[in-house]
Amino acid sequence: MRVHAPVEVLTFGCRLNLVESEAMRRAASAAGQRDLVIVNTCAVTTEAARQARQAIRRTARERPEARIVATGCAVETDRAAFADMPETAAIVPNAEKVAPATWGARVGVEALPGIEGHTRGFVAIQNGCDHRCTFCIIPFGRGASRSVPAEAIIADVQALVASGHREVVLTGVDLTSWGADLPRKPRLGRLVTQILAEVPDLPRLRLSSLDVAEIDQPLLDALGREKRLMPHLHLSLQAGNDLILKRMKRRHSRSDAIHVCREIRRLRSDIVFGADVIAGFPTETEAMFEDSLALIEECGLTHIHAFPYSPRPGTPAARMPQVVPEVARARAARLREAATVAFARHLDAQLGRRITVLAERGGKGRAEDFTPVALTSHEAGTLIAGEVIGHEGRALLLAGAAKPP
Repeated sequence: MRVHAPVEVLTFGCRLNLVESEAMRRAASAAGQRDLVIVNTCAVTTEAARQARQAIRRTARERPEARIVATGCAVETDRAAFADMPETAAIVPNAEKVAPATWGARVGVEALPGIEGHTRGFVAIQNGCDHRCTFCIIPFGRGASRSVPAEAIIADVQALVASGHREVVLTGVDLTSWGADLPRKPRLGRLVTQILAEVPDLPRLRLSSLDVAEIDQPLLDALGREKRLMPHLHLSLQAGNDLILKRMKRRHSRSDAIHVCREIRRLRSDIVFGADVIAGFPTETEAMFEDSLALIEECGLTHIHAFPYSPRPGTPAARMPQVVPEVARARAARLREAATVAFARHLDAQLGRRITVLAERGGKGRAEDFTPVALTSHEAGTLIAGEVIGHEGRALLLAGAAKPP
């Protein structure tokens, strides 16, 4: 007798997709689905969409008995490409993918906290985007910005803490736009302060990607005052040249980015910045690229996600004069080289510091500032403290690691 496999979800892209994937897995499992593989796609680059299609073909070869359903942003922006694949049994629109009824579950199926296989708890506080950056196709895949009310967010955070999570990450497509569509238009800083006040047992609250144009004063105040708000911010910078930023239709300038980083560092000396940076955006000259390269030093960036520009059909940037792909890839490689140097310098600077680490699976963990830490024999999900005695190139090494008081 053949044993039916449980529901499997293959997730591509952002943390919001990760949260949504878990909701789909639970709904489909609650409905008794078996031999089902859900592919939750990403459209941020052509490569991400290609990888999703590749995964569908591979899954069909390896699991011919499985029913493969595709959903996510790439399905929304290029539905025909996925619907026409013979390996795909069905496609599900983004707007319907987290509804329990979509997967045959009764409406109101219990939404247990946490994500299987992850030590952190993720709470999606916002979806969609009202901005139209000329390179970005995501608004076409997720629609306008929608905020989750603060009461529901706090309830989710409380449930995660009650289930044993020591760290919660707030995530969304355009996190800093949270609240703009709610009554009285609250801002992200107010939400962060409210969470920390109403969930006193939460040791660590972390934010995902932020738009520097929307960081409000209460959020700055919270960063300077609240030690439970983790000192790591990932900034959506994208470029370091003002003309390129304008052609991207970004809402900040180079000087804005530098000022925000300096102001936050003044308030929180242990802050660490990550950033997204695109190389080879249409019309980018070598001098313009050098401005982006210099931003690593001028903003003090440590964790950098650098990638070559990828034209997305239907976006304004795809109609602009393109940089030769080989040049864009070479520039992205130079950004990564500079990022490696910056990260190594950051690791060196941690020697002798006493840090608290959230233990993860696989002999690793993350410090408060999201720096990787090599660990041994520690239960995933626990907080441990120790002194940094060195690093192994990619992760810090601790001495005397123990549970913090």
